[in-house]
Parts: sequence; structure tokens; C-alpha cells
Amino acid sequence: MTPAPYERLRAEADAGQVEEVIVSVPDLQGRLQGSRLSVPHFLGEAAQSGFGACLYLLASDVEMDTGPGYAIDAWQNGFGDFVLRPDPATLRNLPWDEGSALVLADAHWPDGRAVEVAPRQVLRGQLDRLAERGLAAFAGTELEFLVFRESYRQAWDRRYHGLETATAYNVDYSLQGLAEIEPVVRRIRREMVRAGLTMETARAECHAGQYEIVFRYDEAMATCDNHVFFKNGAKQIASQEGVALTFMPKFDEGEGNSCHIHLSLRGTDGSAVLADPSAADGMSELMRHFVAGQLACLPDFALLMAPNINSYKRLQPGGFAPVGVAWGRDNRTCPVRVVGSGHSMRIEHRVPGGDANPYLAVAAAVAAGRYGIENRLPLPEPHAANALTDPSVPRLPTTLTEAVHRWENSEIAAKVFGESVVAHYAQAARTELAAFESAVTDWERVRGFERL
Repeated sequence: MTPAPYERLRAEADAGQVEEVIVSVPDLQGRLQGSRLSVPHFLGEAAQSGFGACLYLLASDVEMDTGPGYAIDAWQNGFGDFVLRPDPATLRNLPWDEGSALVLADAHWPDGRAVEVAPRQVLRGQLDRLAERGLAAFAGTELEFLVFRESYRQAWDRRYHGLETATAYNVDYSLQGLAEIEPVVRRIRREMVRAGLTMETARAECHAGQYEIVFRYDEAMATCDNHVFFKNGAKQIASQEGVALTFMPKFDEGEGNSCHIHLSLRGTDGSAVLADPSAADGMSELMRHFVAGQLACLPDFALLMAPNINSYKRLQPGGFAPVGVAWGRDNRTCPVRVVGSGHSMRIEHRVPGGDANPYLAVAAAVAAGRYGIENRLPLPEPHAANALTDPSVPRLPTTLTEAVHRWENSEIAAKVFGESVVAHYAQAARTELAAFESAVTDWERVRGFERL
């Protein structure tokens, strides 16, 4: 039986509204990689049998360089293909790319096995284990980004020096001073809604040129799919408008770009399992174990939430991003903030930045919560003071080097994710570190060109 989204696609193609389908897979960085297929070819072949794509797509860095050390060794396998199997539930038209639709796909080996290190599969594995306990995860992500007046090409040619932000000063919550940023963010808001996302809020943020658009929570996988769709589309819309935007966690010394993740659990029957109206704090015993698991696993799982060198420039004292391991009731200085009641009882995970791969970050939070539940971990008292400045609060990893060390030596990570996933993402981090350590930075030139 043909899925309803494909029936709709066929009708739109017959009406001349859609000509191409982009089959894409989220890579290790959460970027969308793929190919354009004609609608007849997609419906006649790829939708049923899948579409071949080079396996190095899930074993490469930002520069698309690959090498040994990953669980997928592209060189040893002759740069062969895996099979991308489209997920019809993710098919949507692109308002900013006339005549095109996009569908996300899962990577499989030719024998039909799922590629277990693929980000979507990493998350699916954790959601499946939750389901075995009669639980389902719901999530929402809050992405911040900076908008600049230069185009992407102009920014590249300047090596990102001397760029002009789309607002001149801090416009946090402001309704004034947005004249130069509003045209592009208005278009992003409207075209994401036209593409099927449900917008909840939008506002300017602290850093000059900074903005945040929040879409409604959904089942965890759907939220992550929407996240990568939004991030990819926002950049394309900005490019069409002749401006540039960035989600990087720390562009300069100002406020960074966060990606706060809201996460809740429900029973598969829809029950609010994290809430207990009879408890003084409104939290069920399950919720207490769930939060305790976050604290127990956060140092080991930090790599999945802060995967790059730049991630840790944001997670530094003196900013508004978390630096310690603590939880609090409506306390934004803690990495784990508990908010809501009833069905809205949830955690807000404040560690991830704008560079986080949502599938991996959500998988880390789900796995940590599950670990706490399964081991019935006790929850310490909430942190009521400022956790950013309290020296008694245990610290998060402060560098990518420390984070990858914790990750690849973690018994918990090996148990809940599997050794191949641990090794694969440790190699991704080591590749990032090697690239950084071989680079000569502007900071070094300023300090050393004349004075050393």
C-alpha cells in the first residue's frame, strides 16, 4: 500500500507543483546530505528500494574528510554505498525551493541492517528501549542564531572578520530596533509554517543580531527531524536574502548560541508519568530517577551535546551557559532545569549549543534518564542558588579533549550506546581536535608575529 505522503506527492507532481525530491540523510554534524531525484524516479524506485549514497557521509568531518578510526572505514571499503531508505513521514515541500520536496532517509547496509552509528539510528535505539518500558519521549528544541548583513560568500571572503550584525545592540525581548533583522526572520518564520512546522514563539535575543524561533514540541524523533529541516532551510533562506546567519555556539566574546532541549516522558497510553500532584514538588518517583540519571551521566555524555572545539568556548565561566553539574526548579543557572506540571512536567537541558546534533543530544538525555530510572538513582536536593558561580558544584568537561576522554572511557556510555557508537563518535572528536591543533589562529599571529 502506497503511503499517503507519496500519494500526495504523485498528485502534486501530476499538477506540475513538484518536480524533484531531495533524499537526504543527517550526518554526524546534523547537516543534511543527499541528492535530488526526479519525482518519477523517486516514486518508481527509491521510495520502494532505497537510494545509494557513499558511506563516507556518516564518517567525515565538517570539511568532508574521512579516514581510519571510524566504525565505518570508507577507504577500506572502497568508498562503497549504503542504502538510504526514505521515511515517508518526513516528506515535505520546500516553500523556498520551488518545485522541490525533501525527505529524510535512514542508512542501511546492503544486507538490510541499519547503520547503527547513524544519528537517527542512535536516537531510535534509545527510544526503542524506552518503549520496552512502556514510555515515550517528547521533545522541543530552542535554537538561537546570529544574523549578519553580509552574504555567506562575502563573509567567507573576509574570513569572517569585520562582519556587521543585523541589529546594532542587545535587543533581548525588544520590539524596537529590529528593522534590519525582521525581513529575513519573518520569511523564515512564515516559510517554516508553510512547510508544516508549528511555530510557538519568536523573539530577538541578547547578542546583537541574535534571534530565536521556537517550534512546538513533538515526539522526540519528529522534533529532531524538524530541527535539522529548520536549520538547513533557515540558512538557504538567508542566502537567498543576501545575508548570512550562524548557529555556532560562540561567534565572539558576546553571548553564545544555545540549543536548549526540553524533554518529557509519557506512558505509551499517554499518561503523565513524570508528575505526581500529591508530591510536595509535583514530581513522581520516576521523574526523580530520570533527573538523577541526567546528573550521573552528564560528564560522560557531554560529547554528544557539545561535540566541537567551539562548543566549549560557550561553556565557560562568566557567560550564561552552564558550567557545572546540578539541577534546579526553574533555575536557569543549572544545566538541568525542571519546569512545568502535569503533562508539561519536563527537564530543560541547557548544555547543548547551536552546533549540537539534535539526534545525539536528545539520545544522550534519553539514555541518561533511562539509566537513572533503571538504577533507581536517588536525586539530591535542588540547587537554589547561582550554580554558575558556586564553587561546590561539580564541573562539566571544560574542553573537547576532556569530553572525549570521559566519553570513550565511560562504562555507562559503552553499556547504553554500544562500543561501536562510542568509538565512532570518539573518532569524530579526535578528528576535530587534530584539525584544530594543526591550524594557526589569528590569536597566535597577534601575540607572536612581532612580539615573540
